[in-house]
Amino acid sequence: MSVILVNNISKKYIIKHHSKRQGDVKDAVSGYSKTLFGNKTKVENEEFWALTDISFEVEQGDRLGLIGSNGAGKSTLLKVLSRITEPTSGNIRMKGRLASLLEVGTGFHPELTGRENIFLNGAILGMRRAEIDKHFDAIVDFAGIERFLDTPVKRYSSGMYVRLGFAIAAHLEPEILIVDEVLAVGDADFQKKSLGKMKDVSKSGRTLIFVSHNLTAVQGLCNKGAFMQQGKLKTFGEVGHVINEYVQSVSKFRLCQSWDTPESAPGTDDIRVKRIEIKPTVELKTSFIDVRIPLKIVFEFWSMFEEADLNISVFLYTMAGECIFNIGSSPKTMKKGIVRGEVDIPGGFLNDGSYYISVMVVKDSANPLFFFEDAISFDIQDFREGTAWYGKWPGAIRPLFIPVNTWQQEFM
Repeated sequence: MSVILVNNISKKYIIKHHSKRQGDVKDAVSGYSKTLFGNKTKVENEEFWALTDISFEVEQGDRLGLIGSNGAGKSTLLKVLSRITEPTSGNIRMKGRLASLLEVGTGFHPELTGRENIFLNGAILGMRRAEIDKHFDAIVDFAGIERFLDTPVKRYSSGMYVRLGFAIAAHLEPEILIVDEVLAVGDADFQKKSLGKMKDVSKSGRTLIFVSHNLTAVQGLCNKGAFMQQGKLKTFGEVGHVINEYVQSVSKFRLCQSWDTPESAPGTDDIRVKRIEIKPTVELKTSFIDVRIPLKIVFEFWSMFEEADLNISVFLYTMAGECIFNIGSSPKTMKKGIVRGEVDIPGGFLNDGSYYISVMVVKDSANPLFFFEDAISFDIQDFREGTAWYGKWPGAIRPLFIPVNTWQQEFM
């Protein structure tokens, strides 16, 4: 059964541009207004379509993850769904009570206390006093504001605002819950609790629309996805497929560089790069690489020496420039021609993030011949299951923990 039906929604805003210039009375008649300083200001209106012909359908119990780059129109769509703003064209049909948490302080009266705002928000949602009383203690406990319950919320920190707003929205049992990226304001413990609560909400059969740049959280929470780009709905459907499409569209990294001839390749008179590539060593079920996937770095170069002792040194860096490892091959006597080297990176070793690789060719174990900096770069996406925590895992590496015989339990 559909609870949200969005039909050809578009939203237009008018952006005003003010330009000043010197002029005369004729300018004023033709649309210029005179300022106190004698300048003339012309107002030019520009149409900006934040949303263009958006259509989709959400079934009862669906958990829809809304993803896209900044400025894609996600927040505008949520405001239209929440009836904060009206669409320019199109219509929405919605069944059931809706609660939305779009930004810090949404729906709060700053002069009222936390206690009073709980009842105010409940009333706005159409809850009876008895229903609010039933969930009151759980809301206060979840938000962690008991000490400040009778303090006006204008004195709350942004974190307290978010905790209370989310607690109210999640506990007052709306049929549809909309949550924007505001959870990023909270600390790690609050994010963990909130993500766990949203899982509970979805298990209860209620409908969830969740906006986040945390693709791991979206994949873990949602069964459907919507990828927005420049105000248009690019992809809608199964969440894994939608995330694949999004990652492909935003990835600007190069996994391979190759050259056909030594003359066109980077290098020196002695060394010329033929190919450098990083590739999965297993068949991918998705269009992106995640933390489970084993990788192989392949490096080929032309050696112009008739004979020389050469070795390859491979550097892996985070995008912040931190060296994760530098691994070198053993020196080997090579004749003139193409030299090839490989490095295996096991699955379950690197953390999610962005990385780049540099390669050095060394002669006689001590003389660098050519350092190919920033040769290739790549993204690794997160993957997690069996957990309610989808925050950023710290560190650049994330080795798998494999229990061994020494992993034992002692009983008290």
